[in-house]
Amino acid sequence: MSCCAPGAEITTVAEGGQAQPASEELWLASRSLGGGLLQTDLSVPGVHCGACISTIESALRARPEVERARVNLSSRRVSIVWKEEVGGHRSEPREFVSAITACGYQAHLLSSGEDEGDELLKQLIRAVAVSGFAATNIMLLSVSVWSGADAATRDLFHWISAMIAAPTLVYAGRFFYQSAWNALRHGRTNMDVPIALAVTLSYGMSLYETIGHGEHAWFDASVTLLFFLLIGRTLDHMMRGRARSAISGLARLSPRGATVVHPDGTREYRAVDEIRPGERLMIAAGERIPVDGRVLFGSSDLDRSVVNGESAPITVGAGDLVQAGTLNLTGPLTLETTAAARDSFLAEIMGLMEAAEGGRARYRRIADRAARYYSPAVHLLALLTFIGWMLVEGDVRHAMLIAVAVLIITCPCALGLAVPVVQVVAAGRLFQGGVMVKDGSAMERLAEIDTVLLDKTGTLTLGEPRLVNAHEIARGVLATAAALAAHSRHPIAVALHDAARSSHLEGEISEIPGAGIEAKTANGVYRLGSRSFACGTIGVSSGLPEAILSLGGQELACFRFEDRLRPGARESIAALHELGLATGILSGDREPVVAEIGRRLGIANWRAELSPRGKVDAVAAGGRRVLMVGDGINDAPALRAAHVSMAPATAADVGRQAADFVFMHQPLTAIPFAIETSRRAGRLIRQNFALAIGYNLIAVPIAILGYATPLVAAVAMSTSSVIVVANALRLRSLGSATASEPPASLLQPAGSAR
Repeated sequence: MSCCAPGAEITTVAEGGQAQPASEELWLASRSLGGGLLQTDLSVPGVHCGACISTIESALRARPEVERARVNLSSRRVSIVWKEEVGGHRSEPREFVSAITACGYQAHLLSSGEDEGDELLKQLIRAVAVSGFAATNIMLLSVSVWSGADAATRDLFHWISAMIAAPTLVYAGRFFYQSAWNALRHGRTNMDVPIALAVTLSYGMSLYETIGHGEHAWFDASVTLLFFLLIGRTLDHMMRGRARSAISGLARLSPRGATVVHPDGTREYRAVDEIRPGERLMIAAGERIPVDGRVLFGSSDLDRSVVNGESAPITVGAGDLVQAGTLNLTGPLTLETTAAARDSFLAEIMGLMEAAEGGRARYRRIADRAARYYSPAVHLLALLTFIGWMLVEGDVRHAMLIAVAVLIITCPCALGLAVPVVQVVAAGRLFQGGVMVKDGSAMERLAEIDTVLLDKTGTLTLGEPRLVNAHEIARGVLATAAALAAHSRHPIAVALHDAARSSHLEGEISEIPGAGIEAKTANGVYRLGSRSFACGTIGVSSGLPEAILSLGGQELACFRFEDRLRPGARESIAALHELGLATGILSGDREPVVAEIGRRLGIANWRAELSPRGKVDAVAAGGRRVLMVGDGINDAPALRAAHVSMAPATAADVGRQAADFVFMHQPLTAIPFAIETSRRAGRLIRQNFALAIGYNLIAVPIAILGYATPLVAAVAMSTSSVIVVANALRLRSLGSATASEPPASLLQPAGSAR
């Protein structure tokens, strides 16, 4: 605790030695939202469940200056919107950190490149390995005891098991013990409190029996329970790490700095965060635009795939608006900035992704609440059993043995395995079909969908323009156009050059940024590009991308291009319709192009010229459960906002990271294949839940009545787990189709022969 006046110190030290930021630092790091509101983002690395979220949010909302607060579980970040003044007094942002610290969590300002997940993930993996190794060895010793070892050998094996289990619980269980103690110390509870109690009580009862030379001990039950719980914690942490990497990957699209041109003509290279609205920037060809702006001078082609997902560049000139993250391809541009980096287009996309991820946390909160109620119910049941037998017999030891049997027989191993074991088997089957699963819960969500929305370029199509009217054009004209196209890296120029064997063209050849290619020859001036550039006129568009070759302003040929459909696209869309799913196209391309793709695939529901926010709105509209399939950076917010998402392996890094599934082969047959596999996995999960619940309904009354010894309880618990695993393995051997199921073609792995 600091003895200085508020705001006077540089930093304060919170409980546990965590340095707190000073008020001045928090004011500088806060973002003005207008209307007297500010937003401050803090890192809270200790959150891991719904109870953590509700505790922090409630503590912050209780403060009068806080307008709203939201914790993002994936990024471990809390966003606080607060009033600059309350009751005529200036607000003190350091109180937010103090409020979070008072709940038992550390909080500090975000730092660039912050990555706390890798070290924690390594610790979790080591804990899983230690607990798994210990559980295996204790089970081997338990088998020897169950096989009829004599008293001395039995006691020796029990003591060895106790010595193996004790350090394992301390080392591997420290995540649960530390969290539980931290919660209890601050007068609250979380899901780790009953877990820590269950593991400790099981070990304590086993140690009591060992000291008393009892026949049975259950060290294996406590360590195995810890092993499965750690697996779940590790998988959850890995999933959240992927969500953070998607957002950080998007942030890397923005350059570190840009060249600022001062009014006197001098130039200065400045960090992006220091660029202010109204300043002039010089953007050379090949550079990414760092902040949103308006073109003052120059003309160029821009790769706007980050905005609309389309491979075809867009020509910009003086007066046109440009967004951060777009790539300047062909000519230098002078921009006037219209927004700071934190208010740019890229920042908006990252905000959309974080908002969608925060919304999805509702599912985890429901699961956390269910987990909190199960263990206390089990312990209460064991306590009531102990009290009941004490009243009936008065024998403390016998009552305690029956209570321990109830505790063991109700161990949630079968319930804990019901979902993950099916997910592992289903993930293996999907992997064999060329589909990578990034999040086990995504299979549950995929089985629930009623609508499939697909991006066009790079998803339904390959994003590679192809010349379609070469047979209509004279060979010599085609060769001349290909010779011109060889001097440009524009996607249409590349497609034209690849479509014909070019001849050598003598003359002065140059590329006009944003227009096309010009060659001055002895025969005259050849031009290849847009109709207005080549002929000086504007014609009627065919709905397909086109390039005009002219000589002396007279049209020689019109080259039309189309994007090739991805293999298996028609069959996959038909298969989705057979599964009873609605389909649609969300694209940033022009209406005629999207309409033609929809007609060829039989998709009547399509929307064109959509921005990233427009795609998010389309995904969220109508209360549907949507599978979003996309590949571009501009698709990332929609992939994150959808009920579940999928991307091809050829997608942009950010798109792959944001998606729940990635299919490795070109054919779109991966989509119906993944849906059918997930539906079958969902049926098996429900069967496993029924088996686990049925086991408890039968076994628990038997244990309460005293007919199940701890040994029988341990065997019953293990048997229930084996049954659940065996049922999950049926997914591997299920036939491809029955009379009531979709055609077998749906179940062929992506990329298989058709």
